[in-house]
Amino acid sequence: MKNKWLVGGAVLLLVGGGVGGAWMGGLLPARPGDSTPAGAGRAEAKARDGVAGKGGKKADAPLEFVSREVVQPTMARLPTQIEFSGPLVAPQTAVLRARAAGTLVELRVAEGQRVAAGQAVGRIDVAELTSRVAERNAMLESARAALAQAERTHASNERLAQQSFISPIALDNSRAALETARANLNAAQAALDTTRVATRDTVITAPIAGIVARRHVLPGEKVSLEQQVLTIVDIARLELAGTVGTHEVGRLRPGLPVQVSVEGMPEASAGRIARIAPAAEPGTRSIGVTIELANPKEALRAGQYAIARTTLPDDTERLTLPATAVGNTSGEDHVWVIENGLLARRAVTLGRRDPREGRVEVLQGVTPGSVVLAARFDNLREGARASVVVDRSAPVASAAASTPALR
Repeated sequence: MKNKWLVGGAVLLLVGGGVGGAWMGGLLPARPGDSTPAGAGRAEAKARDGVAGKGGKKADAPLEFVSREVVQPTMARLPTQIEFSGPLVAPQTAVLRARAAGTLVELRVAEGQRVAAGQAVGRIDVAELTSRVAERNAMLESARAALAQAERTHASNERLAQQSFISPIALDNSRAALETARANLNAAQAALDTTRVATRDTVITAPIAGIVARRHVLPGEKVSLEQQVLTIVDIARLELAGTVGTHEVGRLRPGLPVQVSVEGMPEASAGRIARIAPAAEPGTRSIGVTIELANPKEALRAGQYAIARTTLPDDTERLTLPATAVGNTSGEDHVWVIENGLLARRAVTLGRRDPREGRVEVLQGVTPGSVVLAARFDNLREGARASVVVDRSAPVASAAASTPALR
């Protein structure tokens, strides 16, 4: 019995081993709950081995760009915009100066107050002028009396000379004395007139209509001759002084309209080019341009910073691209293009720019048929496979070229 049990166990082991080997080799069907074919593991392994390249690295998937992420160069006109910047100045500015030395006893206006032309705005007290006028009057009367006496003496000498009672030399001396007395009278009259003018100069009057910009002295202070007292500004017309290069000045002309943006003002104001300098400034290649800006409501003020822009039309059709499509690396401008299903980086030479439309002229590097990436993407590699696909709700450029990143 014992031998029979040993023989039966050996047979069972042989049968079980054969069945297991057949199942492992794929000769028997899979188990009821198993959905994977018996040879699927080896097929998938071969598929993975086919995708993997040398060294075990996975091949890159092609980059996909939607149609709105690529553009083609187009022909367009690019107007030139020239800018002028600087502070506004008031050309009608007057500085009132003291025309007599003395004490400023009255100043009737303050900063920001409006004055009219010829209006009396202050007065200087010159105490010595009154006595000086009296002195000049006395000197004039003395000279007038001396002239009268010289006239009578000369008339008497003429009668005596006719009767040969005096010599001709004595008559000549009498005539000279008369001329001297007449000259002294004229000098005394001139001195009196000068003193009276100085008296009138004690009243300070505004030479132009405008607004008081600054008071340089206060009442009670002593002022000297030609010392500054007031500054009056007429802001009904303002100017902006700018410069332009010698290569652009030939396209400008007086009367050309400009738009002036002033700091603090919500809207631009209309102006025009008033004057263009006849020569470049020393040491530069810039020519001065003066822009005139009407300010009838006096909403603008002198000293405000302003930027004036004038647009010059373009008469030539140019090959252009969006400015966002152009990148710059180490000072070299470039774009990314798709050629024959591959990405390529092309150096480009740029020309005129139009900041308003966001376009730039391309002189070299692309053709009208080039397919150019409209934005600058990160992690692009030259020679990578790329294609343009139909727009989708969630466009995918690729794993390598993720989201556009402007630089």
